[in-house]
Amino acid sequence: MQSCEISSDGTDDPLSSGLQRNRQPRIVVIGAGLAGLAATKTLLENGFTDVTVLEASDRIGGRVQSVQLGHATLELGATWIHGANGNPVFHLAEDNGLLEETTDEERSVGRISLYAKNGVAHYLTNDGRRIPKDLVEEFSDVYNEVYKLTQEFFQSGKPVGAESQNSVGIFTRDVVRQRIRVDPDDSETTKKLKLAMLQQYLKVESCESSSPSMDEVSLSEFGEWTEIPGAHHVIPSGFIKIVELLAQDIPKRVLQLQKPIRCVHWNQSVCNEIAESKDHNSDHRGQDYPVYVECEDCEFIPADHAIVTVSLGVLKKSHKALFSPGLPEDKVMAIEKLGISTTDKIFLEFSEPFWSPECNSIQFVWEDEALLENLAYPEELWYKKICSFDVLYPPERYGYMLSGWICGDEALAMEKYDDETVAETCTELLRRFTGNQNIPKPRRILRSSWGRSPYFGGSYSFTRVGSTGSDVEKLAMPLPYTESTKAPPLQVLFAGEATHRKFYSTTHGALLSGQREATLLVEMYQDLYNAETAKPML
Repeated sequence: MQSCEISSDGTDDPLSSGLQRNRQPRIVVIGAGLAGLAATKTLLENGFTDVTVLEASDRIGGRVQSVQLGHATLELGATWIHGANGNPVFHLAEDNGLLEETTDEERSVGRISLYAKNGVAHYLTNDGRRIPKDLVEEFSDVYNEVYKLTQEFFQSGKPVGAESQNSVGIFTRDVVRQRIRVDPDDSETTKKLKLAMLQQYLKVESCESSSPSMDEVSLSEFGEWTEIPGAHHVIPSGFIKIVELLAQDIPKRVLQLQKPIRCVHWNQSVCNEIAESKDHNSDHRGQDYPVYVECEDCEFIPADHAIVTVSLGVLKKSHKALFSPGLPEDKVMAIEKLGISTTDKIFLEFSEPFWSPECNSIQFVWEDEALLENLAYPEELWYKKICSFDVLYPPERYGYMLSGWICGDEALAMEKYDDETVAETCTELLRRFTGNQNIPKPRRILRSSWGRSPYFGGSYSFTRVGSTGSDVEKLAMPLPYTESTKAPPLQVLFAGEATHRKFYSTTHGALLSGQREATLLVEMYQDLYNAETAKPML
C-alpha cells in the first residue's frame, strides 16, 4: 500500500484544517469508469492529494470499451454522445478535436434508433420479403405518435390507467394495436404485417432501454429521462479517447488496476485488531479512519471517504457482501426496484457487402409474432431477440461491417456460445431474412458480453415498473444519512449512471455523477475551512 501523504502545511491547508489534523483527507474511489475518473479528476483539481482509485479489471473506462478490429475502431460499450448543448462529454470531445472526422452518417439530429444514418432501413420478414417503404413509414408514424404519449404521463402528470399496468410495453402495444385494427384503409394482411412490425420496434426499444422487455419499463417514469438538445455524435477514433482525456492528468500512483474489492467497512465498523494489524503502513496507526476498504487480496485501505461507482448490476448481486454494516433498508429497496439488463452488440465483418448501397440497416420482422404478448424465447432460440443489424458507415473507415443488437435474457444466452456458433447462427438469420442463400460467413466476429462480466452485471439502468426517480436519488444518497457530531459525514458516496435521475443510462450521466460526489467533498471541506478561519482569536 502507498504511504499516506502527510501535509506539512498545517492549518494553512484548507483540507487539513477541515479535518483538524495535519494530514490531507484520504479518499478511495472504487471504479475507474467515467464516474470514477471524473470524481478523481475533480478532487485532484481542487487540491486533494491523497486519492486512490481501485479498478477491478485490467483497464480503465468501465462500460466504455473501444476495440480495434482490423483498421476499424468498434465500440463494445458506449457509442453515442447523446446531445450537444451543455453535454460535458460533447464539449470534452469538441474541445479536443475528437469530432473533426465525424461524418454526417455519424451525426444524428432528433431521436436516434441505435445507429441512425443516411440511407434506408430494410425491414425484412422471416420468409425473405422486404416490406414496402411506404408501409414502413405509415407504421412508423403511428408508432412515433404513441411513443410521444408515453412521455406525457411523467411530463404532464397524466394518470396511468390500470389496464396498462404502468408498463411502457403494454401501453404501447395496446394503443398501437387498436389504431392498426380500426384503420379502414388497410387489408387484414397489411394489418398483420404492421402488428409484426410493432413487435420488432419494441425489441429495438428494449435494446435502447437495456431492459429485458419494454413491459418492464415504468410508464409513469419513462418521460423523466431528459434528452440534451443537439445532435448525437460518434467519435471516429473511439469513445475511449474521452476516458483517456479524463485520466491523462491522474498520476500513475493514484490508479491501481486489477484491484477488486471485497467489502467497504464504514462507520468505523472495522475492529481495532484490523486497524492496528501489521498489514497496515505505520503512517496510519493511531489515526481514526471511519472507512476501511477491504480488497480481494486481503489488503485493507483506510479512508476518510469512499466514492463507490460500481454498476447497479454489481450492487444487485453483491450489496450484502460489499458493505459492512449493511446498507440501509430504503437504499436496498431502491437497488432492488430499479432495473438493469444486458444489451450486447455483435459485429460481423464481411469481405464484400451483400446489401445494397442505400441500405443502412436490416430489420428482422417475424410475422408469426404479430399477436404475441410476451417476446421471451427459450435459450436455444436466443437469436430471435436480435432486432437488427446496422451497416456501419463510412465503409472507408469500417470496411463492410454490420452491428447486431440483442438484449435481455437472450443476450445472456448468446454470451454462452462460442464465436463460431454465433457467427453461423447470424449468417443463417441473414440468409433467411434477405432470401439470399449465398451470403458467406463473416471474415471476423466481435461481440460484447456485459451480462456475464462479474464487474458489470449488465449494460445500463432503466426505471423498472414499481420504481421512481426517488429510488435513483435514494441510491445516490451518501452514508451515513444522519448528520451527527459522532459520525463523520460523507463516509460512503455513490456515483455512476444509475445514480443520475435525469441522465441515467448515459455517459454524461455517469460523468456528471462523479463530479457531483467529488464536489460534495470539496464543498464540505471548504465549509469546514471557512468555519475554522472565522473563529475569533482568544
